[in-house]
Amino acid sequence: MPAFDHPGAEWRRVSPKYVILELLGDLIFTVIFAAVAVFLAVFIEAPVIAWVWPAALSVGFVVSGIFAARRAKAIGYQLRDDDLLFRKGLLFSRLVAVPYGRMQLVDVQRGPIARALGLASLKMVTAAAVTGVQIPGLPADEAERLRDHLIAVAETRRAGL
Repeated sequence: MPAFDHPGAEWRRVSPKYVILELLGDLIFTVIFAAVAVFLAVFIEAPVIAWVWPAALSVGFVVSGIFAARRAKAIGYQLRDDDLLFRKGLLFSRLVAVPYGRMQLVDVQRGPIARALGLASLKMVTAAAVTGVQIPGLPADEAERLRDHLIAVAETRRAGL
């Protein structure tokens, strides 16, 4: 049992499509920087550099791809009575509890690739910047339902402030 697990608690996971989103983002980064490296190598006439940088970027892409599924599986959230618990990270784990009454903004964000995959990110902002949480890779309809639920619960919790 991981250190952050609570007995009887059910962690909700991000969509498996989130791995595709991560891989596409990494691929776009790799292709752009490899093209820039080849262009610069040709421009400054250094043929060795033309192959070293793209090769290094390609190896980085493969390594990132190997861990993409594991990184996505490490992301989870849990709705509790008084707060939302969020966790992420493989080597450096992060666990954040966001009290419902402290939420100031709950936002659903969708980029073009995420929109094509039917995914969205849910961003929660509180007065303390360090407790801001973004849950990536949620199905769009789930993200919108969660946003509406969090706003409703936050309104009832703020009534006493």
